[in-house]
Amino acid sequence: MPPIRYEHAIDVKRTPDRVFAVLDDFAQTPKWVTRCTKLEKVSPGPNAVGDKLKYDYKEGGRSGTMDGEITARTPGEHLSFRYGDKMMDVIVDFKLAKTAEGTHLVHAFEITPKTFMAKLFAPMIRRSLPKQTDASMETLRGLIEGAA
Repeated sequence: MPPIRYEHAIDVKRTPDRVFAVLDDFAQTPKWVTRCTKLEKVSPGPNAVGDKLKYDYKEGGRSGTMDGEITARTPGEHLSFRYGDKMMDVIVDFKLAKTAEGTHLVHAFEITPKTFMAKLFAPMIRRSLPKQTDASMETLRGLIEGAA
């Protein structure tokens, strides 16, 4: 089964450094990703490629945890993560580009179902991902633009 992919872009009226700072502050993530209940870095020190993450989520009546890792981190330009659990692997990617009015932010997902059950849910995931992602990105824009 091929991975489920989705990409969405928005323009934010803040600098790439400001947008990146919000994305790089994991305590902010539950404020704009509705299914995320907590995202924390397990590794000590400043955020860096290779740092381990723990992503707690609630989806419907089910909650769980995915182990993650920062896979790319260029301040003001690019931030990428890989998460996984027994059911699926997920790649989350953000690319930022400076514009005349702020930042063009591209958010891309790649979800690979691993188990039979996850593969059964793939069509539902494929249908719900755009709406969830678009709504999260609008919430993110409000969070960033609302912060001075």
